Amino acid sequence: MFGLADVNSFYASCESLFRPDLRGKPVVVLSNNDGCVIARSADAKALGIKMGAPWFQIKNEQFHVKIHVFSSNCALYHSMSTRVMSCIEEMVPRLEVYSVDEGFCDCRGMDLTMTYENFGRMIRAHVLQCTGLTVGCGLAPTKTLAKSAQWASKEWPQFRGVLALTPTNPGRIEAMLARQPVEEIWGVGSRISKRLNLLGIKTALDLARTSPVFIRKNFSVVLERTVRLLNGEACIEMEDAPPPKQQIVVSRSFGERITSYDAMRQAICTYAERVGEKLRADRQFCHHVSVFIRTSPFDTGQPGYSSTAYVRLQVGTQDTRDIIGAAVKSLDTIWRPGFRYAKAGIMLDELRPNGIAQLNLFDAEKPRPGSEALMGLMDTMNRSGRYNIGFAGKGIQPEWRMKREMLSQAWTTNWKEIPIAKIC
Repeated sequence: MFGLADVNSFYASCESLFRPDLRGKPVVVLSNNDGCVIARSADAKALGIKMGAPWFQIKNEQFHVKIHVFSSNCALYHSMSTRVMSCIEEMVPRLEVYSVDEGFCDCRGMDLTMTYENFGRMIRAHVLQCTGLTVGCGLAPTKTLAKSAQWASKEWPQFRGVLALTPTNPGRIEAMLARQPVEEIWGVGSRISKRLNLLGIKTALDLARTSPVFIRKNFSVVLERTVRLLNGEACIEMEDAPPPKQQIVVSRSFGERITSYDAMRQAICTYAERVGEKLRADRQFCHHVSVFIRTSPFDTGQPGYSSTAYVRLQVGTQDTRDIIGAAVKSLDTIWRPGFRYAKAGIMLDELRPNGIAQLNLFDAEKPRPGSEALMGLMDTMNRSGRYNIGFAGKGIQPEWRMKREMLSQAWTTNWKEIPIAKIC
């Protein structure tokens, strides 16, 4: 048995968590540069606000209630995600963190002491008590069925956020699948669902009753596996640890268009610093650093330009200084003046668990002495929430930095912004 715990409206719930005055009011979270809607509370959904809707359109609409809008506060969301997963991990033998707000649980044998529904309610109550966030739980013999059960637990209020589908009650599984649209199945997107609808496959039950051989022949082995999972055949096991990443990317759109080399160099240094932190957190070394810059395709009447360059390192590195050096070399190769750049990014490839490489006798490039200790110290100080140490190359308060005009406080990651309770 698998369990899937998913935080309800995660980003919007995090914004309301430390703001009791926002409970029961429409809350919306925007993407980078306050571009479009990426999260909505239940009250915001009731107003008809769509996922992905541009903010400049929504802010001009007249709603009968005030909408509370926030810029993305990734530090807050990551902090609360870690707390939620820690709470769930206390109650299950194994936990696979699937995304920032979802985790698969190993629930085998739980029915020896209690029903699966009661176990799901225990998880729900424990997370609520420890974090203040509400999770929905779906339990089933496969991951796909658990995902469908979790969807149904939110879709119909009579389940009160928890639904368990067991092999001993196949009729309940069929009844739920008959009510789930095929586009709501885990791994089935809008493009595939349209093709399935043309074949008369409109619900999850229709797909489950379709021949796996037919699906594999006309679609893919991935969709065939989904059919088998819907029928209770466990094709996907729990992952004790996420597989190592094949590449790491940091890419952002600028708050203002960049036209000068110095500003672009600052942006590249900033992204290199962030991608270096991710690399060390993943405990890997990179051997390939690439940089891309591009203009916006929506700047009508302006010349367009996009290019990428890379540097291959002879020695694997985790050192931000090496990444910055390689990134700036790549930037110098592709930089062209006279354009209004809208986006840039850095990508690390050829990631390995160590920096060992066969060196040439005449190679001038050698590992930096004391690199691991220095980078470790910087990461530790930055994670403490009390310091912000970086490289001077990224500049101070640049004009191109990402727009976050409605950013909430760092309630859990900054000592100066921790909420203070006033007792009268």
